[in-house]
Amino acid sequence: MNPFDEHRDLLFSVAYRVLGSAADAEDAVQDAWLKWSAADRSKVADPRAYLVRIVTNTALDRLRAAQARRETYVGPWLPEPILTSSDTAEVAESVSVALLVVLESLSPLERAVFVLREAFGFDYTEIADAVGRSAEAVRQAGVRARAHVDDRRPRFRATKARHREVTERFFAAAIGGDLNTLMELLAPDVTLWTDGGGKVRQAMRPVVGAERVAAWFAGVATRPYEGVHPTEMAAEVVDLNGAPGVVFRGAGRVVSTLTFALNADGRIAAIHNVANPDKLRAVTTSIVHPVI
Repeated sequence: MNPFDEHRDLLFSVAYRVLGSAADAEDAVQDAWLKWSAADRSKVADPRAYLVRIVTNTALDRLRAAQARRETYVGPWLPEPILTSSDTAEVAESVSVALLVVLESLSPLERAVFVLREAFGFDYTEIADAVGRSAEAVRQAGVRARAHVDDRRPRFRATKARHREVTERFFAAAIGGDLNTLMELLAPDVTLWTDGGGKVRQAMRPVVGAERVAAWFAGVATRPYEGVHPTEMAAEVVDLNGAPGVVFRGAGRVVSTLTFALNADGRIAAIHNVANPDKLRAVTTSIVHPVI
């Protein structure tokens, strides 16, 4: 097998974690292919390391360019959801929406180092070679990134079975307007982030607190959304970013996605709702990404 084809899933997995966008990750992989095609491969001793270096630097360039746009983004910015297939808890956690949101607060270098170190097990010397920095600078960036992430990411990892149970119960309660069940499932300090990008109607600020979040979902379950009545929507529980989530479809298109983070009590601590149509393309195509 061609080395590029052999490592393509790895390259997408690195680029997606660095960028939080499936479309940008695919573009980064394509850029890596063009550079690989033009390279003198007789001088490449380790194709895997060489390709990871190319895609990491390409992703970093794209991330730096994207940061200015994200600063002026309308409403909360959330990662682009993808359909996944991994049953490995560590892989699922490393690509979760909750973690990708935390990674947004890192510098581009810290994010790349964290991804390569924590998700893929590269040592600091290998990462230094990939990002063109000294091993000591990379080690320091990794320490900062790990401390920052540990301080902010969810501290509890629910089993997939529990996650699916809560997701299915929440979905049934939301479409049925069952406020009692919603309140039972939501943590008191739950936060809902909705990402419409200014292109569709969504909350412009996070919705905080069980009562407010439950009322928000009870309300949207009774009103048409972007010309689609709730009774005309179809919803499916699928694997999104390594955990059960919900995809809503209506009028021949994907309308939105929901993903959840649970706390130590198994209640919903955070909800991420992506409705920006530009961020639903990966889900619309129904391509399952084997993130590794």
